[in-house]
Amino acid sequence: MVILRDDKRIARLRRVSQITSFVGMGALLAGLFLVFLPNTANLFFYQLLALFFGWMLSQIGIFLGNRYLREPRPDELLDETLKKIARNGRLYHYLLPAAHVLLIPTGIIVFVTKYQAGNISVEGDKWTQSGLGLRRFFGQERLGNPSREAALSIEAVASYLNKNAPSVEEVPIAAMIVFTNKGNKNLDVKNANIPAMHYTKVKGYLRQQKQESPMPEAVYQAIKTAFDKKAAHLLEQTAMSDGEE
Repeated sequence: MVILRDDKRIARLRRVSQITSFVGMGALLAGLFLVFLPNTANLFFYQLLALFFGWMLSQIGIFLGNRYLREPRPDELLDETLKKIARNGRLYHYLLPAAHVLLIPTGIIVFVTKYQAGNISVEGDKWTQSGLGLRRFFGQERLGNPSREAALSIEAVASYLNKNAPSVEEVPIAAMIVFTNKGNKNLDVKNANIPAMHYTKVKGYLRQQKQESPMPEAVYQAIKTAFDKKAAHLLEQTAMSDGEE
């Protein structure tokens, strides 16, 4: 399997995550410190401002940290999960309109990764998350609607192909919602309208799927060319490295 990853973006957003988390914590501490100063009533506005911005920055830090800072990262877990089941695939991380896209001869799979903990269940496209306590407001990114995210990711990839591979009239694009928290298997997601599962079950799920007919070679090559356009700098580096060897 060919894996193409925007490591520069990962490094950049990893650093942003660290900075926003640090600054957010500092702002929260500053807001709490203002409580103990004299004339607190006069400082009430600044206290609220510090607490608000501290909370906002900490949430941004958590959002980015779950994707780019926490080890193993979602892209690394997908690499490990898919490398044996999609040997002839091309996996694109943080390069295309969707974060994780797998191109295989039979079509395209878009992966929506979620790190959230708690008791997670779904009926169709209605998601619920419980068992968090105060973590719902502090230190935990909200679950949102993974089904909606998956649908938007499919639309984004389809729109990209319409612009960059106009000769491709129709291509099967599927989506999977993958939960990457190793310790959280309290998932009741069998009734999801889009396949959803813990990352440890992805390999088995894909093996059980009916083998579809491959796309016409011309269609596959057109999609590959369109996707590789976003990874041109990585492919050039790989070619240069191979040449040096």
